[in-house]
Amino acid sequence: MLPECQLFGTLGCHLCEVAEAILMPIVEHGLLVELVDIAEQESQLEAYGLRIPVLRRCDTGAELDWPFDADQVVNFLREST
Repeated sequence: MLPECQLFGTLGCHLCEVAEAILMPIVEHGLLVELVDIAEQESQLEAYGLRIPVLRRCDTGAELDWPFDADQVVNFLREST
C-alpha cells in the first residue's frame, strides 16, 4: 500500500504544476496526495518557501525536494523509515 503524502507548493508556481503532473500517474494507481499551499501558514512559508515543490510522506515525515522525476518518487515511496 502506498503511503499518504503531502505536496507543499503554492498557486502560480510553475515547478509545483510540473510536480503535480509527475505525481498524477501515481495518484491514478492509488497514491493519496494532499496539496498544501504554503502561503496559508507563515511557518510553512518559512520552512518551504525556497524549496517548493516538496513531497512529504505523512507516515515517516521524510521529504523529497525538487527536482524529482517519477522514478525518484517511486523509490521515495518504497523507502521505509
